[in-house]
Amino acid sequence: MRAFDFSPLYRATIGFDRVADLMDRVLATDVAQPTYPPYNIEKTDENAYRITIAVAGFASDELTVELREGALIVTGRKAEEADTGRTWLHRGIATRAFERRFALADHMKVTGALHADGMLNVDLVREVPEALKPRRIEIAAPGQVTAKQVDSIPAAEALNA
Repeated sequence: MRAFDFSPLYRATIGFDRVADLMDRVLATDVAQPTYPPYNIEKTDENAYRITIAVAGFASDELTVELREGALIVTGRKAEEADTGRTWLHRGIATRAFERRFALADHMKVTGALHADGMLNVDLVREVPEALKPRRIEIAAPGQVTAKQVDSIPAAEALNA
């Protein structure tokens, strides 16, 4: 596999080093991604998402959903079945153990998980902190007092003015 040099990206951008690291990680993995269990990712609102995973044959207590190091990790471990004397003619429902990892963007929060009808739904929402939301900066006209000038005026002078 060919390695890419992201140094030109670092010169032209600020704060995107995590994106470059992610791209480098994706390009470096030659290992085939697992396809079991199948899943869907849908956007349910402007800042809300839902991951639906087909987990037929698993009970709720055999599934775990956890958030670790910026990744959502869903695992399934089937409990050992006691030999009940059944003879299987065909066993097509896969109940093998699995682990699915989803890399989450900054400010993504898991709001809940629901297991019903053989499907596991994990709901996520993007909560951008107030400090990172866009805000408008007032532009002072010549002769107007700016915010820095107001802060520098002593309190006694401000009361007399």
